[in-house]
Amino acid sequence: MSKTALITGATSGFGAATARRFASAGWKVIVTGRRAERLQPLVDEFGSGTVHAAVFDIRDSAAMQAALAALPAGFRDIDLLVNNAGLAQGTAAAQHASLDDWRTMIDTNITALVTLTHALLPKLIERRGAIINISSTAAIYPYPGGNAYGGTKAFVSQFSLGLRSDLHGTGVRVTAIEPGMAETEFTLVRTHGNQAASDQLYKGADPMTAADIAEQVFWVATLPPHLNINRLELMPVSQSFAGFQVARQA
Repeated sequence: MSKTALITGATSGFGAATARRFASAGWKVIVTGRRAERLQPLVDEFGSGTVHAAVFDIRDSAAMQAALAALPAGFRDIDLLVNNAGLAQGTAAAQHASLDDWRTMIDTNITALVTLTHALLPKLIERRGAIINISSTAAIYPYPGGNAYGGTKAFVSQFSLGLRSDLHGTGVRVTAIEPGMAETEFTLVRTHGNQAASDQLYKGADPMTAADIAEQVFWVATLPPHLNINRLELMPVSQSFAGFQVARQA
């Protein structure tokens, strides 16, 4: 019997690649995102019996609830929630950062994630399912300009551990996946569309790809049900750890 996954932020990057990985393995997949034109190709590729597109802004809780209520009968028994929708906005130091950017990250990376998770917990417990939250190495390693983004991802990682504790005995598995550098639209979104900045960041770095991350999500989700990966941190070989900063007096 096929299982069903709900994957947020499936219009591009990790989400789209993850949706393709699960659909190609015979799962039913609910894909969410704001851009219908980005979700429809997934439906076209695998068929409406395999992929269902739920178009809404993850930050709009009423639209989220309406989309869940309108799920077709064949997609209502959700076995896996992949909380992938998220973003970084801005690279400025905190004292120069845009408060609107900070609020957008908090509303998307934290508030929307906990709202959807809370809504699906009863079904996931009933199905002895799994939750995979896409966090980031920014949750662990601070860097200049990471400020609110790193804070939101630290929340995601800690929330995942808290869920794991609270769901003890239910059979529900919870994992935080914490990727480092991966080439997607991430930097374009972060820099508000600066293609040159994106190209410069990834140039010569041999970064991870969306397919790399999708493969890890699929691996975690398809482990035997008595195994739980609590956290999975991964980077490309080209990326490692920076040194401490020291401000020196003249």
